[in-house]
Amino acid sequence: MSKYQQIIKVGIADLNIVKAPDKIRTSGLGSCVGVVIYDEKMKLGGLAHIMLPDSQQAKLVNKNNYKYADTAIKILVEKMVLQGAMPYRLRAKIAGGAQMFKFNNGNDMMRIGPRNIEAVKQTLAKYRIPIIAADVGGSSGRTIEFDPETKQLKIRTVNKGETFI
Repeated sequence: MSKYQQIIKVGIADLNIVKAPDKIRTSGLGSCVGVVIYDEKMKLGGLAHIMLPDSQQAKLVNKNNYKYADTAIKILVEKMVLQGAMPYRLRAKIAGGAQMFKFNNGNDMMRIGPRNIEAVKQTLAKYRIPIIAADVGGSSGRTIEFDPETKQLKIRTVNKGETFI
């Protein structure tokens, strides 16, 4: 492994893992939720860019399992364990899940952001992964970047600048 730091980009409905000194980033988190799972002892971090809450509602035969909270988190945990992470040491930070549009009809299906946040929380709880920090909801898009060395999640929010959790 080179000593030069890389920033690994994760696309929409995608996931990946990095080991320090590399960092991992995703942008375009509107109603999507960015889920960072890390093992601080291994300095290993994973990031999933989740678009939808539940793969069971998908009707496609060859669906992208990285797109859904229930399947993406499972795959991310498995990939991290294969790299030496210990399930009991895993921690999470989450960001995103904005309500990007206003709906007057009260249709719950259109509340993608809040539904994504809830699905992510439920799935992490199922795997007994505590959420250490969260920056979710609101109505602004986000870009996030995680550093497994410092465990810092940098969040750039449209019109709000940068914060760290």
